[in-house]
Amino acid sequence: MKNLTLKQLRYFEALVRHGHFGRAADACAITQPALSMQIKDLEESVGAPLFERGARQVRLTGFGEEFAPRARDVLRAVDELEELARMSRDSLGGRLRIGVIPTIAPYLLPSIIGNLMARYSTLDIRVRETVTPKLITELADGQLDAAIVALPVSEPMFKEVALFDEAFVLVRPGDDADKPVPDAEMLREMRLLLLEEGHCFRDQALSFCNMHSALPRELLDGSSLSTLVQMVSAGIGVTLIPEMAVPVETRSAVVSLSRFAAPQPSRTIGMIWRKTSPLGDQLLQIADVVRQSSDALRARYHPDPA
Repeated sequence: MKNLTLKQLRYFEALVRHGHFGRAADACAITQPALSMQIKDLEESVGAPLFERGARQVRLTGFGEEFAPRARDVLRAVDELEELARMSRDSLGGRLRIGVIPTIAPYLLPSIIGNLMARYSTLDIRVRETVTPKLITELADGQLDAAIVALPVSEPMFKEVALFDEAFVLVRPGDDADKPVPDAEMLREMRLLLLEEGHCFRDQALSFCNMHSALPRELLDGSSLSTLVQMVSAGIGVTLIPEMAVPVETRSAVVSLSRFAAPQPSRTIGMIWRKTSPLGDQLLQIADVVRQSSDALRARYHPDPA
């Protein structure tokens, strides 16, 4: 192979990820003809077509399927070399790509970013908010440096650092404030509103209710905690939300909040990153800032629902 470049590999990886020349070009901040030319040059360099071109999308050829994971390995190794160089500097700075799940990002992220910027003024923070399976894939592929998720993830390639535990709160219509708090068995008989498939918080709530398989017909899905709480306010059903979401999501909703009897349903929030990352020591510092941010947030709000 001659004249193969890292730029070509990054464009290749973008095209694999997006499956479309236009979207891949936008992601790479170049024109579509320029991207097409780079991919063509790459294919000429390796001596075989990497993609099947269609009218609406592109697909990897058989050779492209074998080429893709090796290209990702190369790009990941280069990223880790960059991280190694960053690690050698005295202060934590430069780009930090961090992923956050949607049931944490709106509530904790402003405090985290503010505290990180105050402590590390040269840090360039890039945030990616999406569900846990996507964060795990992007972290493994080297597209992220770390992710804030619910633990355990139980992936051997990741280091997991637990940061704090958080209880779940029951949200019911305002008129239900004086009713007894249902237990897990009673919840299974109610119209339970949960996040749609893919959210780990949905799985945690189902686990508490012992509803792993046959779900009740009354179970309804929503795309966000805000949607679920507003649906409860309208009298459609009940839901569970994490403690940190209470101040934001219930301020404009006519709902009642209740704690469950012990043992309360809860989740453990932590940070994960690749064990091979040279930024391990720095990411421990970042994790400490996340922990402090959470402690400060919870100190300002002590939920004591009836």
